[in-house]
Amino acid sequence: MSETTLGDLAIEVRSKNAGPFWITMELFMRDAEGYRIAADETFLDEDVVAGLYRVDPGSVQIFRIPSLNVVKISYPRPVSQGSLRDRDTHAGQHHVPLAQLVVP
Repeated sequence: MSETTLGDLAIEVRSKNAGPFWITMELFMRDAEGYRIAADETFLDEDVVAGLYRVDPGSVQIFRIPSLNVVKISYPRPVSQGSLRDRDTHAGQHHVPLAQLVVP
């Protein structure tokens, strides 16, 4: 049997620009149980996000919105949007490591 990921528990996991210097990701969970797992600070916290995206844990912002079953995560872009080294101008692919995170 394969392992369950955050993406399996979500309706949608997406990432997008939050201005030229920030990326925002959103986990839209299917139900309250999926939200409980995604919002659990012992499972998904600033250190986990920092490890996935190689950013400083102090720069990661996590917003838990239980009324919507949504977890929103923001962190600084590794390079500014549209710069020479920017490989994903719209930040549309950054959600993949988060969606593939295996749940306990």
